[in-house]
Amino acid sequence: MKLSTSLAVLAAAGAHAHYTFPSTITNGVRDPDWTTVRMTENRYSHGPVTDVTSAAMTCYELNPGTGASKTLSVAAGSNVTFAVDTNIGHPGPLQFYLAKVPSGKTAATFDGKGAVWFKIYQDGPTGLGTQSIKWAADGKTEVSVKIPTCVENGEYLLRVEHIGLHSAASIGGAQLYISCAQLSVTGGTGGIKVPGGLVSFPGAYKATDPGIQFQLYWPIPTSYVNPGPAVATC
Repeated sequence: MKLSTSLAVLAAAGAHAHYTFPSTITNGVRDPDWTTVRMTENRYSHGPVTDVTSAAMTCYELNPGTGASKTLSVAAGSNVTFAVDTNIGHPGPLQFYLAKVPSGKTAATFDGKGAVWFKIYQDGPTGLGTQSIKWAADGKTEVSVKIPTCVENGEYLLRVEHIGLHSAASIGGAQLYISCAQLSVTGGTGGIKVPGGLVSFPGAYKATDPGIQFQLYWPIPTSYVNPGPAVATC
């Protein structure tokens, strides 16, 4: 079989592997769907955001401005885990962002708009330059991130984002799977360093960014640049 045909088969097979991040897991117990995580537009379809200029890039909410019913209490330095429905079925990077809720708002009422987000995690592939490229989140049914010890105390939105790159060679081909959880963080020391400043969603990415428009299969890629800002540090 020709290489181009093989790649087309792989891309078609991936079309049915959509997913959501509907809930958080606390002490090994999965919370009911859409209680600490805002209900997303793709709750039934599991389909992605493909337009990085879309308002859906913020939290992919079914009803923008409508918060989840609960806010999860977490300590700075601890992990927050999202359940995946059903699993991460596409190759690509996993990224997490935080946005601190401004004065006068709560995690349930904050819309997440404007330059308020900073990145706290990103991963990338291994095996670049070979035919055995692997992504850390492949197949996962749960994904976790550590809340930095140096964030300020207060309420936040935690945005999880996985980017499916199986069809990303053309503009609009990348598939973004997004959810936002509501957090109340305690025990933080403050002083987090945010390289390049805060970013907005939409606004942080362009359709032509090398981490969004990306040829995954052929020619075999030798590098990958995650979209968005650098990861914040303590």
